Amino acid sequence: MALDTWVFLHPLRRADDVAVLLLRLVTGAFLIHGVWDNITDAARMQEFVEFLTTHGFAAPAFMARLSVWVQFGIGLAFVAGLLTRWAGLLCAANFIVACVMVHWSQDLRGWWPALVLVLIGLLLATRGAGRYSLDAVLGGAERSVR
Repeated sequence: MALDTWVFLHPLRRADDVAVLLLRLVTGAFLIHGVWDNITDAARMQEFVEFLTTHGFAAPAFMARLSVWVQFGIGLAFVAGLLTRWAGLLCAANFIVACVMVHWSQDLRGWWPALVLVLIGLLLATRGAGRYSLDAVLGGAERSVR
């Protein structure tokens, strides 16, 4: 094998779709888990409404429900690999709002989870779901241009 193959680890390209699958599954499960208590417990949803109120959101009751259900839908879409590019855009948009409205005054540790979700959303919006997805089964997945 050529030296550049080992320097640049070209053989790892074969695991590209597996890596994207794992990223989608873990991120989707994280999002679903993160909002499940808001969906199933009115008191937890009310805590989220109050949190948004303290951070200056307009219409906090509406915005709390919107954010929770959007995150839940994004999580389901990521896990299934269905409409992944749209889910990625929604993920990025939702967490850009979180960064601007909530995390703006925090240090990097405070920003990190929301910022990473923005970047994962952008990655999946631009790269797509990969081979192991409903997008691929339904013909909506394209191989990324390399």
